[in-house]
Amino acid sequence: MNARSLLVTTTVVLLASSARPSWAQDATAGNGGPTDNGDATLMLAQPAVSTDRIAFAYAGDLWVAGIDGSSPRRLTSHIGVEFNPRFSPDGEWIAFSGEYDGNTDVFLVQSEGGVPTRLTWHPSADIVQDFTTDGSAVLFASGRNAYTGRHQQLFTISTGGGRPDQLPIPHAFKATYSPDGSKIAYTPLYEAFTQWKNYRGGTATRIWIYDVADHSVVQVPQPEGRSNDTDPMWIGDLIYFRSDRDGEFNIYS
Repeated sequence: MNARSLLVTTTVVLLASSARPSWAQDATAGNGGPTDNGDATLMLAQPAVSTDRIAFAYAGDLWVAGIDGSSPRRLTSHIGVEFNPRFSPDGEWIAFSGEYDGNTDVFLVQSEGGVPTRLTWHPSADIVQDFTTDGSAVLFASGRNAYTGRHQQLFTISTGGGRPDQLPIPHAFKATYSPDGSKIAYTPLYEAFTQWKNYRGGTATRIWIYDVADHSVVQVPQPEGRSNDTDPMWIGDLIYFRSDRDGEFNIYS
């Protein structure tokens, strides 16, 4: 896939991304595929991209399709909601958050299909964010160790299971690794703008860049008067993100 195609696809990912879709709770288990409603394609969300495939959420399940959108097929069919799919660097695996057995945890499934493997078991909701750059672990956000329900923190869990490791970042809501794994772009706060459009208060969403080597943090600059910046994504050394700094959400880098 060339750089132009990747940028276009990334734009779609950013526009459709969210921690958990509001429509997911209303999705019915009897829904068919994304094209069952005549020629219409409705409510596709949260796409993730590999070199040759797209994974996305539809009607509470996960689907995969070719990079051009061809041949969509259902990847999961559990009665619980699955969301936030993320491809491993080699494209062989998809990590996702699933509401199975009354709880939201991290799961792993082969991108070709198969039975998902559960990786986390804590009562707090564990929300998948990314893979580590070597593909050996899944990055997720969770409030399991936070002192208040207002915050989440970042953890990694090995794809082979075991105990998760907490990252030395005080709190984070969304996060993604740079291509070389040396930095993490993350939003430290929950998104107040989902309730108040053009919110500019003290918890306005901002993006911080964390250096794994020296633990320093740099904030992506914002205009005077603040803005809401969210959904960071790396392409090379650049970070692309959504921002309402001009009134409506658009893509910036």
